[in-house]
Amino acid sequence: MAHILLVEDDLMFIQLITHFLIKNGYTLDVKSSVREGVRAIEQEPYDFVLLDYNLPDGNGLEVLAAVRERNLQCPVIIMTSFNDLKTAVKAIRLGAQDYITKPVNPDQLLMIIAEGLLKKETPVRTSVKETNTFVKGNSGLSQQLNEFINLIAPTEISVIIQGESGTGKEHVARTIHHLSKRSKAPFIAIDCGALSNELASSELFGHVKGAFTGALQDKKGQFEAANGGTLFLDEVGNLSYGIQVKLLRAIQERVIQPLGSVKQQKVDVRIITATNDDLQASVKNGTFREDLYHRLNEFKIKVPALRNREADLETFINHFIAIANRELNKNITEIAPDVVAVFKKYDWPGNLRELRNVMKRAVLLTKNGAITKQVLPLEMVETLTQQPRRPDSDLKAMNELNERELIIKVLQEVKYNKSKAAIKLNIDRKTLYLKLAKYNIEHN
Repeated sequence: MAHILLVEDDLMFIQLITHFLIKNGYTLDVKSSVREGVRAIEQEPYDFVLLDYNLPDGNGLEVLAAVRERNLQCPVIIMTSFNDLKTAVKAIRLGAQDYITKPVNPDQLLMIIAEGLLKKETPVRTSVKETNTFVKGNSGLSQQLNEFINLIAPTEISVIIQGESGTGKEHVARTIHHLSKRSKAPFIAIDCGALSNELASSELFGHVKGAFTGALQDKKGQFEAANGGTLFLDEVGNLSYGIQVKLLRAIQERVIQPLGSVKQQKVDVRIITATNDDLQASVKNGTFREDLYHRLNEFKIKVPALRNREADLETFINHFIAIANRELNKNITEIAPDVVAVFKKYDWPGNLRELRNVMKRAVLLTKNGAITKQVLPLEMVETLTQQPRRPDSDLKAMNELNERELIIKVLQEVKYNKSKAAIKLNIDRKTLYLKLAKYNIEHN
């Protein structure tokens, strides 16, 4: 039975939520201020935290920050009576699982809590030892990729993995670690795009008690956690200039200094970074340090987009069907030829991540027999009929334009209900909020 902390000051809402959650089998503690909420998480282990944004002595993001500073793994949801995209994005980047507006839909809330508890039980981002699931393709591009991985893995060389979103850059990094001399030590993955400037130093290098308001105990940084192993910095181009300076020093001198400490600690980590941007262009426009770029770029691996790996498509399809069968406890083994034909025509803007999601959905909706076109996402079929293929030189811009137009279209169809829009787009709400910010999409 999951134990939930609710930090809320609206008595009527408290009564409503308390009755509903207890009725559905959850136990609940209720606090009405930031101070009480922070004190509660210090004294009690919770499975889930629900935070109102506006509280008498501050806002829910302060409690969220306290949860993350203590490295607690419980999922957190921010709730508010107003709809503000900037607040939503800030909450997500600070580590909130989701952001919902009042009045809260009870069924939606139950679904979000269930998803959060499931993810809590099966963490995937940070691990010491993990089964390697990298799938080797047979195309020329895949063979070259595999050769580079095998060549670089036994060395201590720093690697930049470049590729579009969803191409499997983290899987490449994990495979390099798995084949390296550090394979028995930790592999720590950090999403730099989710690190706020305020928390990046603490997350990477740690802090000591009293380093800043809310730092009530020492915290080990990810450099220290990865000591002896591999530190993977995903979307490294998103780090602020100030953090880049500290990162360069840590890499060059192999020492870190936790926030608020006067002592330095030696660290031994291999750095692997990933980006879907052109870091050289970022160096030229002054947003990324040139000396850090050259330190990280001892070897660069480019992961090809799925649309350029047609010879590997059926291999990936079969792999993701097997994963979906395992996750959903099903036994779907066939796929209709016309579905494969659709897949070969489609541009796959989300690459392998999108293919995995499509196959999971298809396996879920297929009761028996072969996977057919009827279980494919409608937007995939519509894209093929409405959008002509464009030259590769303009493909990224085309994909982003198509994605923006699709998000706007779906939002209009569901009357700007973000939960419904995320379901229809086959993405989670966190991803939807980040895309709304990325494409500057106004919404009601």
